Amino acid sequence: MNRVLRTAAAGAALVVVGLALNTTQAQAADGHLGVRETVCATDLQFRTEPGGARAGTLHYGETFKIDQIIPGWVHGFAYGTINHNGWVQDGWFC
Repeated sequence: MNRVLRTAAAGAALVVVGLALNTTQAQAADGHLGVRETVCATDLQFRTEPGGARAGTLHYGETFKIDQIIPGWVHGFAYGTINHNGWVQDGWFC
């Protein structure tokens, strides 16, 4: 009986963790022109052009000031470890 209860408790814990992960992902949002946005993704690839060569990685909590938006991508200045202009995929901001 104790084994059944432990298994049920472990299953419930996994459901709660899964819900927490989905909640975090659902809170990510598109960027806004002229706004210095905060990165919500754990790692966000910084690129030379939309879908182009990777030029670095922005990490959770770093910021990105948007100066141009095209469908699915934003251009701007990456603050933090990169400190350079480039592109990131839209939809990963807090």
